[in-house]
Amino acid sequence: MAATASANSLTSAFLPPQGLNGSSKSLQWRTQKLQKQFGRKSDSATITAKFDLNSPPYPMDALEPHMSSRTFEFHWGKHHRAYVDNLNKQIEGTELDGKTLEDIILVTYNKGAPLPAFNNAAQAWNHQFFWESMKPNGGGEPSGELLELINRDFGSYDTFVKEFKAAAATQFGSGWAWLAYKPEDKKLALVKTPNAENPLVLGYTVSKTHAALFLLFMGFHLT
Repeated sequence: MAATASANSLTSAFLPPQGLNGSSKSLQWRTQKLQKQFGRKSDSATITAKFDLNSPPYPMDALEPHMSSRTFEFHWGKHHRAYVDNLNKQIEGTELDGKTLEDIILVTYNKGAPLPAFNNAAQAWNHQFFWESMKPNGGGEPSGELLELINRDFGSYDTFVKEFKAAAATQFGSGWAWLAYKPEDKKLALVKTPNAENPLVLGYTVSKTHAALFLLFMGFHLT
């Protein structure tokens, strides 16, 4: 009980600037923050693009005692960095070189038969989303359009929190739990995805709200 309460205190609420009535492309305002550097190979006329690992949005000890600086450094400095570095190696000189991260994810998902670059591309996106879902002294009940939709689709904010925690806790093995919105249904939904999969490939829009509720399950659910 105390562990989930601590995780809850880290959450923050954000919506895509287009609101929740836009298409899945509204996700692009988030992922473009994984910056690219462009350059020309010395022995070729080919333009290549390189994704950079963003610096954390706050000091590595800023989430203590909920997440230690050691844990942060391990997951950001080792796992997240490896996904970005490996992705750059995989796409260099291929038809994926120069595409946005979202496009790489959608192409390499390959309708559920992932290609080699998918895991690194999607996990780079997932981890960037995860870090920016939290902030020091954040949390609490959201407001405005998001709260209205939560109350409409889950009955109450408290019910949503319970269902979200349950979804995260029951995700078998490595994976993620998301608060998502499907434009066709015009309704919020809780989505669980295994391994590197995320709502992008399922046609959802996602909010950063409560992405950190499963923080203390990260040994099993964040890879």
